[in-house]
Amino acid sequence: MSWTYEDFTKAIFKLTNIDLSCYKERQMKRRIDSLISRNNYSQYDEFYRALISDKDLLEHFVNYITINVSEFFRNASQWEVLKKDILPLLIKKYGELIVWSAACSTGEEPYSMVMLLHEFFPLEEIKILATDIDKEALEKAKEGIYVAKSLQSLPKEYVRKYFTVKDGLYKIDDRIKQRVEFKRHNLLVDPFPNNCHLIICRNVLIYFTEEAKSQLYLKFHDALAKDGILFVGSTEQIIFPQRYNLKSVQTFFYKKI
Repeated sequence: MSWTYEDFTKAIFKLTNIDLSCYKERQMKRRIDSLISRNNYSQYDEFYRALISDKDLLEHFVNYITINVSEFFRNASQWEVLKKDILPLLIKKYGELIVWSAACSTGEEPYSMVMLLHEFFPLEEIKILATDIDKEALEKAKEGIYVAKSLQSLPKEYVRKYFTVKDGLYKIDDRIKQRVEFKRHNLLVDPFPNNCHLIICRNVLIYFTEEAKSQLYLKFHDALAKDGILFVGSTEQIIFPQRYNLKSVQTFFYKKI
């Protein structure tokens, strides 16, 4: 008897510790079914057997199911609010900031944060933790080489100041790269860091179920310092943030209360 999608998700959880049931089923199932078909398989159990026998296929599968779409200063107006309203308040309260860029994908977000913080601090005083579940994305982030499209929202002075261009590719300055510590991290199962002044987690929560999102909001709350801020994506406004002991301070910015 062939496997159901639920059978497959349970087996994948045992194999990888990635709980696919926490992702919106219709979207994730469509992605997985497409991948199975492209690899010339037709059944979940057949594809699973291929995954456990082929390490490269398994790594490709894990990288594929984690959605990586990012760019520097994505939704630029929100970064302007961060610069003008949020960061001055946090700096006034805490001084140097403990910043976590969660689900950082290929690094555009934490590098954007370093460049923005350099408006307030010397580079050597800036340190950002950046995490993602996707090993391949993290390797690209550490490399720090981007196509022009990734920089389309980045202020032009930042492009001139922090990038060198070669063969149409943009390489970020090593001084910026050195301010970010990249680590592999599974939001659904791994422990969260503590006492963060600012947590940036944008454009990933939309892929999770409502139940999973609720659990993550509670965990983000616990990871924040008192009055710390959670910065979410442009389609991720939190309905009834008080449920999670959070308070909206600006659109897409939530304070721990």
